[in-house]
Amino acid sequence: MANIREIRDRTESIKQILKITNAMYLISSSKLKKARKALESTEPYFYKLQDTIESVLEHTPHTEQQYFNRRSDIPSEKRKRGYIVITGDKGLCGSYNHNILKFAEQKLKEAPDIDNCYLFVMGQVGRMYFQKRIKSVDGEFLYTTQNPTLYRAGEIADMIIDKFSRGELDEVWLLYTDMVSSVLQETKSLQLLPFERRHFGKAKDGSIRKLPKASFVPSPEKVMEYLIPNYAKGIIYGAMVEAFCCEQQSRMTAMDSATNSAKDMIKDLSLLYNRARQASITQEITEVCSGANSLDNQE
Repeated sequence: MANIREIRDRTESIKQILKITNAMYLISSSKLKKARKALESTEPYFYKLQDTIESVLEHTPHTEQQYFNRRSDIPSEKRKRGYIVITGDKGLCGSYNHNILKFAEQKLKEAPDIDNCYLFVMGQVGRMYFQKRIKSVDGEFLYTTQNPTLYRAGEIADMIIDKFSRGELDEVWLLYTDMVSSVLQETKSLQLLPFERRHFGKAKDGSIRKLPKASFVPSPEKVMEYLIPNYAKGIIYGAMVEAFCCEQQSRMTAMDSATNSAKDMIKDLSLLYNRARQASITQEITEVCSGANSLDNQE
């Protein structure tokens, strides 16, 4: 059995760890609420933007738009696929990073030709992981996942759209973690480019609607060239916030488990401390009694 001093030192060490895990839990909880509030405040704008795109496509169904060009003439094995993978910047968040990394690896294996796959990794954990395994990782794509902002999402959207427009990419996929509920998270893949018309231009109930007259200045194509990049920015921002919320929720769960484990360890150590202290007191009493008996025998 460890002595009293060792048990006391170990208990104090665990108490310090308990303070850290509890503080990390509270910080993650605060970040989660802040990110959720920011997403809810921007959602109405992007919903309205989606309705506007839908309206343009309904009024001009034959509009040619580069962002909807599926490039069907390029065979599947020669298509250049870009994957935006959103991971965390730090660990201590349970299986969050592991799940999204394995999901990304699975998507790469499903691709016809991995040499035509290009990774744009957000988060230090994913960046360090894939740089050691895959050569086609964009080394200049250095974006953090902490505190997602619309400005950062806009930069990413502009870069990806530019690569798609210049033919450097034929498809762009977004791989992230979605928070289904506070206890359930799901890795998802979303095709960002090219857009599909089936996602727009349909009545909510499936019926045919009578459309009012509308005119677009200078042209529907120019209007879409302005709307689509902003809509892509909204999709990326929403995925960034969802992934960030999942990371914070996973960290809260991990820190809560660590806090409970630390409390249990302190209870066990307190029991060992009391036993050791009782044994020490008993030994001292025994030694005093033995000494007293020795004096009586000498007399």
